[in-house]
Amino acid sequence: MSGTVPEVWIEAGGGQDMVRADMIVVLRLDETGRLTAQLRDEARVSVTLLEGSAEPRPPDDFHRRLIRTIAELGETGSAQLVRARHDGDGWHWVSEPM
Repeated sequence: MSGTVPEVWIEAGGGQDMVRADMIVVLRLDETGRLTAQLRDEARVSVTLLEGSAEPRPPDDFHRRLIRTIAELGETGSAQLVRARHDGDGWHWVSEPM
């Protein structure tokens, strides 16, 4: 990203990796709750953003919620890190300044 557009990064690999949101071209949420992102490159590399599990499974629109979160954060004017979190109220995307 360049100019005045802030960078939005997404936590991947259980916090060991980060993926720049503008590099994602495809998001896939499978039946186990595993969320993968295909990156914009010739190799079509996929990165796991969230490991799947039997319970509690993220909601069916969790990948759409990520897109909405990224779009909203693009208007903040500062670099942000987004991560998936589960608490007593269910699954959420949370952000923090970098």
